[in-house]
Amino acid sequence: MDIMSALTRIVGNDRVSNNPEELFIYSRDSGAQPPRHVDFVIMPTTVDEVRSILLLADEFKIPITPLGGGFTLSALVVPNRGGIVMDLRRMDRIIEVDEINRYALIEAGVSQGSLKSYLEKNHPRLQHSTPEAPPTATVVGNVLIQGHGHISPRYGLNSDMVSGMEAVLPTGEICRIGSCSLGSSWFTRGPLPDLSGLFIGWLGTTGVVTKLSIKLYPKPTYREVIVFKSDDVNLMTDAIFEATYLDMLEDFFIINQEKPDWLNHIFYVLILSGHFKEELELKKTAYKRLFKEFKDGGRVEFVEHLHPALEKRFLDVPPLAALAADFRKGGGFEYTGAILPITKVPEAWRKGMEIFRKYDMMCSYVHQVLMGNSIMFGFNYSFNRADEVEIHKTRKALEESNRLTYDLGGIVWKGEVAAQKLALERMDSNTVDLMRRIKKVMDPRGIMNPGNWDLG
Repeated sequence: MDIMSALTRIVGNDRVSNNPEELFIYSRDSGAQPPRHVDFVIMPTTVDEVRSILLLADEFKIPITPLGGGFTLSALVVPNRGGIVMDLRRMDRIIEVDEINRYALIEAGVSQGSLKSYLEKNHPRLQHSTPEAPPTATVVGNVLIQGHGHISPRYGLNSDMVSGMEAVLPTGEICRIGSCSLGSSWFTRGPLPDLSGLFIGWLGTTGVVTKLSIKLYPKPTYREVIVFKSDDVNLMTDAIFEATYLDMLEDFFIINQEKPDWLNHIFYVLILSGHFKEELELKKTAYKRLFKEFKDGGRVEFVEHLHPALEKRFLDVPPLAALAADFRKGGGFEYTGAILPITKVPEAWRKGMEIFRKYDMMCSYVHQVLMGNSIMFGFNYSFNRADEVEIHKTRKALEESNRLTYDLGGIVWKGEVAAQKLALERMDSNTVDLMRRIKKVMDPRGIMNPGNWDLG
């Protein structure tokens, strides 16, 4: 069987390739994981094309890796065992925005930037939860890796915001999940058996999500940033708890960077918003009063005059806090996102510092406080992609950071294959067996992004 010819018959000559110079692009990402082999890349534009590609791959047991924007940095969409990369970026229609029921129905290739621009132009009173990622990152990709956005402290993870989805199984069935399985409206995924979990968090190992309905939220008229700084690591748990207890934040993150010197503090960055000026002023007053209690003990300081460039950076949607990282010549950047209980933040901070020092790396943390009093604690590592020594050190630092996360009772977010193995080693054996059985039913020939969530 000539696979290249078969793929060409499905999508045409201009949307499939096995040219080495194009496969090179899909064999790696911007993170620290080593490049891997890719045999074909294909760009479908319709659900029927997706189905035909999957049926071909299933028949001949060809590994297939679905790809959205490809910005995970942990090589989740770089094939472990060769085969086909299915690049979904041309499935980029915004099919419907229901303003009254507040959802957007989109295809898998719709980018964060395109949805944001579309809403600003056509539905300016609504917004979606935008992650701190390049604008070409896809909305569906961020949902499926259980990512977060700029309003997560208020509304939860982006995977919590799914109202419905359409997915194609490797065996060819096209399934709809939620109210769209009963009729034409995509307004909710419950109260029905919640089958969206068969795809969320599975890293493309169970099927290909081709459409998604995501919730939209009111877009406040007024937004402002207020910042406090401290050098007291022990304060962090109490500060996070009290700030979230007030329950008035749009976004809340904590940053620290070793250089320049003025950034070498713990900065609490609070994004407040309101539909009326009075509402915004009330929230500002409440948080200044809250942090005054810490200030009176000499443990925290209100930043009276925030630099305009920083103010813009924090108020941008998304807030580009990661731009504070010390990017070295060579452009490499990697991080491990540790989802931790807030009680573990001081220990993560101190032990993370030990890892930075051990591998002679610049200290850089960004943390976003999530709904439900957990935190995404980012151990950030910049490195020179042309320097093999720096790449090796980064991989070792990542490995230690991942082990630290699990030792602290946390979970590694969008972890690379090694981090997934650490999770499976520690996971309840019955849970692993249940995952194995689900995977066997969903993907009986084991073609979907093999090597990820490798259950043996």
